[in-house]
Amino acid sequence: MARPRQVLLSRERIVDAAAALVDAEGLEAVSVRRLATELGVAGPSLYNHFGTKAEILDAVADAVILRVDISAFEAHEWGKALRLWAQSYHAVLSAHPNIVPVLARGPGRNPAALAMADAVYGALIRAGWSPSRATHIGALLRYLVTGSALGSFALGFPEDPELYAHYPHLHHAHHLAEHRERVDEGAFVLGLETLVSGLESQLQSEAER
Repeated sequence: MARPRQVLLSRERIVDAAAALVDAEGLEAVSVRRLATELGVAGPSLYNHFGTKAEILDAVADAVILRVDISAFEAHEWGKALRLWAQSYHAVLSAHPNIVPVLARGPGRNPAALAMADAVYGALIRAGWSPSRATHIGALLRYLVTGSALGSFALGFPEDPELYAHYPHLHHAHHLAEHRERVDEGAFVLGLETLVSGLESQLQSEAER
């Protein structure tokens, strides 16, 4: 008589299942019990791979960061590399916004996140920035990217014309939601270009002194 087929469990399967839950329902949807049900296994078996829910979410966050393209730091000068990396970072987080609160805590012990931080910092140091300034720039860019993925500026204004009757400078605000992508993406692109262009000018001025 054949033995019942056992479901093979791995870290990758757990992370994939958790990532799907986070994308579909948010961070609160993830629990050991829910994941066990989704995977068709007994709850305690997950503890052979992860000790806590927090560890699972960290692994999901790192799997998301692994999708960010950091190859530009090896192929381009620092300004262009920052632009290309930030655009990739932004696109990845925009596709997985529910995991952003976990990512916003920083790289922690996560390999992909640490590799990304190392690539950014290394490129800035090679460009001639001081260690302290390179740290500030890396932090500032992370604030820009994660902040832009946390929520929509355009969707923060209800589509109710009467609401803005007493706010003379907001009489078109009810149209913002209709143009969400143009408004939110435009703001990110403007912020990134303003930031990097300003940094390029600053480094050039310092070099000419």
